This record gives sequence, C-alpha cells and structure tokens, in this order.
Amino acid sequence: MKPYPFLYFLFSALLPIFLSAQPKYEADVIVYGGTSAAITAAVQVKKMGKSVIIVSPDTHLGGLSSGGLGFTDTGNKEVIGGLSREFYHRLYEHYQQDNSWVWQKKAEYGNKGQGTPAIDGSNRTMWIFEPHAAEKVFEDFVKEYSLTVHRNEWLDRSAKGISKKGGKIRSFRTLSGKQYSGKMFIDATYEGDLMALAGVSYHVGREANSVYNEKWNGVQTEVFQHGHHFKAKISPYKIENDPSSGLLPEVSAEPAGAYGSGDKRIQAYCFRMCLSNHPDNRIPFPKPVGYDPARYELYARVFASGWRETYDKFDPIPNRKTDTNNHGPFSTDYIGKNYDYPEASYERRKAIIKDHELYQKGLMYFLQNDPRVPADVRDKMQQWGLPKDEFTDNGNWPHQLYIREARRMIGEFVMTEADALGKTKVPNPVGMGSYALDSHNTQRYVKADGYVQNEGDIGVHPDRPYSIAYGSILPKVKECQNLLVPICVSSSHIAYGSIRMEPVFMILGQSAATAAVLSIDNKISPQKLPYEKLREVLLKDQQVLERQ
Repeated sequence: MKPYPFLYFLFSALLPIFLSAQPKYEADVIVYGGTSAAITAAVQVKKMGKSVIIVSPDTHLGGLSSGGLGFTDTGNKEVIGGLSREFYHRLYEHYQQDNSWVWQKKAEYGNKGQGTPAIDGSNRTMWIFEPHAAEKVFEDFVKEYSLTVHRNEWLDRSAKGISKKGGKIRSFRTLSGKQYSGKMFIDATYEGDLMALAGVSYHVGREANSVYNEKWNGVQTEVFQHGHHFKAKISPYKIENDPSSGLLPEVSAEPAGAYGSGDKRIQAYCFRMCLSNHPDNRIPFPKPVGYDPARYELYARVFASGWRETYDKFDPIPNRKTDTNNHGPFSTDYIGKNYDYPEASYERRKAIIKDHELYQKGLMYFLQNDPRVPADVRDKMQQWGLPKDEFTDNGNWPHQLYIREARRMIGEFVMTEADALGKTKVPNPVGMGSYALDSHNTQRYVKADGYVQNEGDIGVHPDRPYSIAYGSILPKVKECQNLLVPICVSSSHIAYGSIRMEPVFMILGQSAATAAVLSIDNKISPQKLPYEKLREVLLKDQQVLERQ
C-alpha cells in the first residue's frame, strides 16, 4: 500500500498542533509600524494605563525622523503640541550637552534650529538635528515607558494574515508566524498595509480636480511653484534635438496627461542624505555597482545651460552635517520610478528601494568625478561624503526611503485642499497642520515642442494653520470598527501634501492612541466615541486642536 494516505492523515493531525504552537501575543492595543507616529501612539497608550505592543517591520525606530530628515518641515511651530513637541524638546536637551558636539563647537553652530519656547513657556525645542540623536530619543521613549517592541516583523499580507469578525480585526500574523491579538489596532506605517489588508477603502495617485472641487490636485502641467523644473530649453534626446536617437535615461515617453485630470502617479521618493564635510568624519562616495555616467547626461545638460543651484538644499544640521534634499530639475528625487511601490510585494519594494539607492549614489559619484560637471561644483562636492558616525550598520546610508505618499485611506472624513488651506472649519479636530500643500514632481516628460519638463511640483501656503478632522484617521464604520490610521490618513493627494509632515504624524499618532484607549474604556468603536470625551483628554495632554 502506498504511504501517501498515511502521510496526509499525519499532516492533517499535526497541522492544528503546529498552528497552536506558533507564538501568540496579546495587548489592549497593537501598533503596526516603527515610525515616529508608532512610537508616540505606543507612549500614549502606556500613559493611559493600557497594554501595547509595537509590531515593527523596521529594526530602527522613528522612520524619516531618524532616517535623515533632520531639517524638520514644521510650518507654524505653535500648533505642534503634545508628545510631538516633547520629542523636539528632548532633542533640545540633547544638544545642551557638551558631549553632543563632537565635530563642531556648539557656539559655532549658534541658535540654528532652536525654535520657539514651548506652549507653556518653560520647555524649549530643537527642530534641526542629527539622525542618531533622533533615534536615541525614540529609544529613550521605549526604555522609559517599558514599551514592548517586536522588530523586523513583517505583516503577512495574504488573506490568511488577518482574522476579522463582526467588522473588527481580531488578530494579524507576521511572516515569521507570530500572531498579534488586540482590542484596538493602529496602522502607523507609511504604506498602510494593515489598513489595506483589513479591507479599508483607499486611493493611490492623484484625484482629478473635479473629484473634490480642487485646483492643485491632478496633472499640473506648466505649473512651477518651486525651482524644481527646467528653466532652459533642454533636449531630452540622446543626440540633442534628434528624436530618432531615442530618449535619455530618466525621461518618460508617456504623455503627461490633460491638465487637472487624475492618474496613478505619485510624487517622487528619495533618500534624505546625511552628509559630512569634516575630514575626520567623511567617507568619499565610491563608484556604485553598475554605475553608468550616461544615466546623468540630462544633469550635464542642465549644468551646461548655466544652472548653479547644486547646494541650495544642503541644509546644515549640527556637527558639520547636512540634511540634503532634492533641489532643481534633476536631483535626488528619482522621478517616475515609484508608481507601483504602494501596493507592491515586499520583494518588489526592496528592489525599488535599492534602485533609488543606486541612483542617488551614482548621482553623488557623478557630481564628484564627471568632467561634464563644472569644476567649481566638482571641487566643492569632493569636500562632502557620508558621515562615519551615522547609519553605522547600513554602510552609513539612511535606512529609510522617503515615502512621501503611498496609499491614502478613504475614511469617515476626507481632508481636501480647502481644509488644508485653512478655508474651512473641519469637524472634531484631533490636531493641526500648517505646512504648504507640498507635492514633489511626479513625472518627467517631453513637451509638444520637443523639450523636457517636470510635472507635479506644487507649493501653496495655507492662509493659516488648519485643523485635522478626527474622521480622517477613521475607516468607514462599515469597513472596520477597531482600526485607526494616523499616517495614511483620509485625504486627497494635494491635502496630504501638507498633512504628511513628521511632526503631524506624531500628533496624529498620539490622538489615534487616545481615541483607541477611550474606545476600549467606553466599550464602543472609535467611530462612536463621543468627541467631547476625546477632546478633553487631548487638551489635557497639550495637543493643539484649532486656531484661537
């Protein structure tokens, strides 16, 4: 007799035992993510007396706040309160210590980044900082509040990765086989993977202006509100002005689309590079694997046109370092190479991240070594390199790609352009924003006249700081009744351009946690939580909810 029926019987008998042996964890609140919002959410849960587990796909905590974005996009600092402001206060305290100044004297740096007094007039803040200093603050939060953090735990995004009953998440699994059960869940990732797996509605890309009666959403051809466009007529072809020669690298052959129309394009990603010009703390940029100087021919033509803004976003942070961001028509933004990232598999996302890394490392090598780069630019660039004392377990390269935008929930309330410009009064505020409607370029295309241009770069300032509605962090009640989403919030593309700042993510993380705990205490869903109960606690914890 063949053994197969016996083996099948044995497997069937042992499977329940195997599954029951998988590690299981339970807490009042499960926070998925390792971002700044995840940490503030977990701290708030513990402060309110409930148990919490952070399930982080990342090893390093803090997301972009500890991943290179040290020159904080704040807007009006007076509307940043609660644990978000506490984070920046702790950075101020860090830089009051003499031993924090290794490569530069404190007096030499001066008061850059010190900001304004805290709301109560006692604590001060530091808005500009080094990556390792920010990570230390997050790790200090973990220690002080005895937070349970499970690192390198990736959500199983298959159908078997989540258990849901009666409109509520019961548990989710990670790829390692661990199971996490809770009363409330918070998706504090940049991608919104738990939100999506839970069956919550979301959008990827730009809505047409007609969807929410907006002006700055959708395709924005011939709109130039920063300096990130081609100011001179530059040919996109391998042989200048010869279409038959084919397009240069980094130029799309796709049409831009009709002005104001929606599409699936998202604003460009990049790494916020931390660089050093201290000779004893500087690592020269090596030639990256697969480096092809032809990839940067378009940049060479920008220089040949007379453009000289290379260093306009080498923003100084302490200890002779920078937070280097995208600037100009051809820079660190890897335009058009991230469209599939939000919903891609982990393997595909990893490849996209690596492609961004090689593009940027190649760009830096090009600027330091290529004879097509003007000598003055090349000479100055050779003074910069990766700092030896940052990202020491990742080849001194940032561990977090700047995911400026991925999925955006379609929740109980959708924040739109008018809301983010301060023109409306939103219901039930849980925090405030004030930064410009800021979208980076989404595509680089060939215009009808045969020259190259970028599209999608928007920077429109609000009339005043604006409130962010509680409903924007809540899924529709029919879709999920125990999940809050403080990063992939319910908003249009262009409104998200302002909301998507790290201080705001921390604010919303704290507010989401507050709502989660109050919902547990009152034995109701967050959607049915009386707003006055939530408002009372938020104000007590020094959150700023509306303009006075």
